Amino acid sequence: MMQALNTAATGMLGMQTQIDTTANNIANVNTIGFKKSRAEFADLMYHVMDYAGTSTSDTTKSPTGIEVGLGVRPTAITKMFTEGSLKQTGNQLDIAITGRGFFKMELPDGTNAYSRNGAFKIDKDGTMVNSDGYPLVPQIVIPPDATNVSIGTDGTVTVVEPGQTQATQVGQIQTTNFINPAGLHSMGSNLYLETDSSGQPVEGTPGENGLGTLRQGFVELSNVQLVVELTDLITGQRAYDANSKIITTSDQMLQTTNNLKR
Repeated sequence: MMQALNTAATGMLGMQTQIDTTANNIANVNTIGFKKSRAEFADLMYHVMDYAGTSTSDTTKSPTGIEVGLGVRPTAITKMFTEGSLKQTGNQLDIAITGRGFFKMELPDGTNAYSRNGAFKIDKDGTMVNSDGYPLVPQIVIPPDATNVSIGTDGTVTVVEPGQTQATQVGQIQTTNFINPAGLHSMGSNLYLETDSSGQPVEGTPGENGLGTLRQGFVELSNVQLVVELTDLITGQRAYDANSKIITTSDQMLQTTNNLKR
């Protein structure tokens, strides 16, 4: 069977991965704190019929070889942790990280997850939680009668209670950084889990040791750029169509070869 059939099939599978990745990026264009992904590929092994440097005579050697590629394979789908645009909301509990870092959240099973989504709420106990009810670590509890909540760029949380003129500190938001954020495991719900590839989490005060500062009343939008994604989608579709055309052409050539017997 012609090798082109298998080679084109790998191309179609690769472009399907590209289109699936692009579709997920576009679907999350309005997801707060979402980080887009990029599909990466590598060529497969080569069928070598003649190596470069092979002797062609007693005094000459071939300057090039004869190597036929066998297709393509996906090597990685990499999260791109470039910073998204900030959107002002005016909500006192909305926080955006400007620069590097993640918010640390506690899951129901006690494990920790990390997120760039700073759209926090308050549960029935006054604890700051995300949309799924997972508390921020370390926990911040807002008094029920607080009239104003202020969050500094360094994560200091202060409130003003009725009858008082001075603000009272109720907590300190810490952020976490990783040496290789792209190595984090995406578990959905804007949350990431630590892996061996991400490195150990390094916690600290926002604004120190390379960690980004906080902006109260803002959220970080998705870093997806629709123009780029639509261009990638068109490129992927055209490449998919071209590979399918190769399969059709190879099939027609095989039919022609088979008909030579008749």
